[in-house]
Amino acid sequence: MRRFVNKRVDPFVERARRGLRTVAGQPRFRRILEAADQELRRALGDDVYDGAYFGLGRDPTSRAWLSGYERYDRGTSNADVAAYLLWRYVPALTALDVGCATGFVVEALRELGVDAEGVDVSRYAVDHAAPGARGHIRCGDLRRRLPFPDGAVDLVTALETLEHLPPTAVPAALAELARVARRWVVCTIPSFGPNRNGPGGWFQVKVRDDRVAYYESLGPGYEGPIPYDDLYRDAEGKPIEGHLTVASFAWWTARFAEAGLVRCDATERRIHPELARMGMTKYWNLYVFRQLSAPEPADGIRSPEAVEETLQRLRLHDRVADPVDLAAVRVALAAAPPPAG
Repeated sequence: MRRFVNKRVDPFVERARRGLRTVAGQPRFRRILEAADQELRRALGDDVYDGAYFGLGRDPTSRAWLSGYERYDRGTSNADVAAYLLWRYVPALTALDVGCATGFVVEALRELGVDAEGVDVSRYAVDHAAPGARGHIRCGDLRRRLPFPDGAVDLVTALETLEHLPPTAVPAALAELARVARRWVVCTIPSFGPNRNGPGGWFQVKVRDDRVAYYESLGPGYEGPIPYDDLYRDAEGKPIEGHLTVASFAWWTARFAEAGLVRCDATERRIHPELARMGMTKYWNLYVFRQLSAPEPADGIRSPEAVEETLQRLRLHDRVADPVDLAAVRVALAAAPPPAG
């Protein structure tokens, strides 16, 4: 029933959004329409990314192969790791985290001196914002126009977000990220196949078990995306974690290029050893992009003293890389082609 109501009301939501764009230069009317948009979305509910997805009412001892989190907090979301890596390797003064959930990355970035904002499609997440993100995150849908002007921030991030869109929606979504980003875009996206800047990805737990061998047989030239019927499923028979686009590094890189963004090879290669140190090599498939008019982030933008102080502050200083992950990074970097551009 909720999906039926949402389908019937969506045109009215879109009209409200067009109204927001019309009054962009009239702050008073914009605030009124934003409040109305928020209340309408809250009343409709969310049948995908609601409280249960973020652990509400769930037994924290077992996820039982259901999508979502046993619990969702700053630690389990790896928000401090994300904020540290962004702060250390991208010299952004302003940032927007798209798909921010309850805003833990926004909160952590703000603690590190970055003027960060967030946007998420989940009304539940926005209503339950982290303390340090309250007033800095709002509802917004990447499938429509984000509630920010062109070139609004230095850096736009989409961490474990874009795979939740169907393949047909990806080009417009990436164009929207590029519209809002003044300089850089950083994403983590579950991917498979060769990666020119680090360890590659795999099909396991992305493709149905009985189809893994088939896709592996297609070789490194297969780019995807994986057809919907072959996506890995959770215990309820839904695509695991709501992942609808599972594709190769090459496919995603080409889509970002169509949006006018250039991959920052050298920056990604600097970050991969840190991902290994933080234990994230197996979980985050990294992409760093820049606008054509923006430079690639320089090496050494943070002093060793500042890096150590920040690691201590975020309690990341005692992280030690899994030797398997570190070896995979070393092999990948040794085999990497010269950086593009």
